[in-house]
Amino acid sequence: MDKMEEAQAVLRKYYGYKGFKPIQQKAIASILNGEDTFVVMPTGGGKSLCYQIPALMLDGLTLVISPLISLMKDQVDQLVRLGICAACMNSMLDGEQYQQLRRQIQAGQIQILYIAPERLRSGDFLSLLRRQKISLVAVDEAHCVSQWGHDFRPSYHEISRFIRSLPVRPVVAAFTATATAETRGDIIQQLELMRPNIYRASFNRANLILAVERDGNRKEALLQFVEAHKGQSGIIYCNTRKEVDKVWDMLRRAGIPVLRYHGGMEDWERNENQEKFLQEQIDLIVATNAFGMGINKADVRYVVHYNLPKNIESYYQEIGRAGRDGLPSLCVLFFSYADVHVNRYLLEQSGKSEERFAIELQKLDAMVQYATTKRCLRQQILQYFGEKAADHCQGCSNCCEVSLGKPKIQQAEEELLNALRSARLLAAIEEGVPSYEILSDELLQELAQKQPVSILALKQLAGLEDDTVAKYGEIFLKTILQHQKKVYNKR
Repeated sequence: MDKMEEAQAVLRKYYGYKGFKPIQQKAIASILNGEDTFVVMPTGGGKSLCYQIPALMLDGLTLVISPLISLMKDQVDQLVRLGICAACMNSMLDGEQYQQLRRQIQAGQIQILYIAPERLRSGDFLSLLRRQKISLVAVDEAHCVSQWGHDFRPSYHEISRFIRSLPVRPVVAAFTATATAETRGDIIQQLELMRPNIYRASFNRANLILAVERDGNRKEALLQFVEAHKGQSGIIYCNTRKEVDKVWDMLRRAGIPVLRYHGGMEDWERNENQEKFLQEQIDLIVATNAFGMGINKADVRYVVHYNLPKNIESYYQEIGRAGRDGLPSLCVLFFSYADVHVNRYLLEQSGKSEERFAIELQKLDAMVQYATTKRCLRQQILQYFGEKAADHCQGCSNCCEVSLGKPKIQQAEEELLNALRSARLLAAIEEGVPSYEILSDELLQELAQKQPVSILALKQLAGLEDDTVAKYGEIFLKTILQHQKKVYNKR
C-alpha cells in the first residue's frame, strides 16, 4: 500500500469520508514526502485534514501551533471523539493536568499536540519538546506571522526560532484561509519554509450569495430579515461588545430567541451559548469576531454583518462560516459611514506602530471600497486575493436582484422539513453530536421533497450512507408517514 492509499484508509477509518479534495490530496502527499508545504484554503475547505491525516501516519509527535484556546479546544474535542490521541496544552490546565500531559508526551502517547505560540517562550516546555521526536510542525492561521496579515501577532515570531533549536528539523506546514500575495511571501520568509510546495484553493464560494444594504434603518431591516429566516441557523456579527449587547437586547425585545457571545461574558456563559447554538437549541447568535474560529457547523444559512468589518480578510473568514454544506446561504453586510469613523477611531487608539497603522488603514480602505462599489461584489473579493474573476456573477446584490427573504417552498413541504429537523435534533441530542453529523440540510431537504416511505427508497437517495439508513432510517420514515397522514386527514 503506497502512502496515499494508506492516507485514504486513515480518512475512511477515522473520519468516514470516501475521498480527499484535490488540494487536500496534494498537500498531504507533499507532507508525507517530507517537504515543507504552504496551503491557502478558504474557511470550511478542510485545512485541518491536511495535517491531521499525516499526523496519524508519521512516526512521532505532530505539533500544531494555533492562536486561540477555543479553536484548539474544539479541534481536540473532535479528534478525541474520533478516537485520536490529541491534547491541548494551554493556560486553562491546572498543575495536576499539566504534569499528567507532560508524562503523556514523554511516554509518546500523544499523536497531535496543540499549543499557542506563546508556549514556545517557556524554557521548561521547550526542553520537554526537544527530547521528543517531532515529525511535523503545522502552523495554523499562519497569516498571524506577517506584518501584512490582518491579525499580526508578534508571538508567532517564536516559531522559526523554535524550529531552528530542534535537534532534527521536522517538516513544516503553514495554513491560512486568507492571504494576499504580499502576505504569502512574508509568511514563507518569516517561518523560514524551505522550498515549500504551495497549494492555493479558489476563494470563490459559489453557494454564498453576497449582499450589501447601504440605505435605510438597519435596525428595522435586521428585524425583518431575521423574521423572514426563522428556523434557519444564523450568525450576526457586530464590531464591539457593546454593539453585540444592544442588538441582542433589541432582538429579544422583539420576541426572537437569540444568544450572544463576546469576550466580556463569563467563560461558562460563552461556552454554554456556543453549545446551545451548535446543538440547535437556539438558531441565532449575535457575536463579536471572537465567535466562530474552528466552529464546525455545516448548516449556517446566513451571516449578517451589522457593522463594517475592519478588513476584507476578516469579512471573508466570517462569511465563510455560512453554507459549509454547499447549500445556498446569504451573506449580508449593513453599511454605514458611521462605522468607517468608528473603525478609524479604534485604529488610532490602538497604539500600533506607524507601519502597522498604515497597513491596517489601507485594509480598512479596501473594505470600504467593497461596501460602496457598484461592481460585482464577488469580483471585488476575488481580485483582492489575487484571483481572476468575471465582471458579472449571478449571486450578488450588484449583479442581480437578491431576495433577502426566505426561499419560497410549499407550506406542506416546509411543515415536513420542520418535523424532520425536530426528529434529527432529538437523534443528535441522544447521540451527543451536532445535528448535521446525523444528516445534512441538503439530504433533509431531499427527504422533504421526495418523501420516501420505505427503507429501500431511502437507500436510493444519493449521498445517504447505509450506516445512516440503518441507524436513523425508521425515525425519518415514521416522521414522513405521520406528516402524510396529517395532510391526508386535512383533505
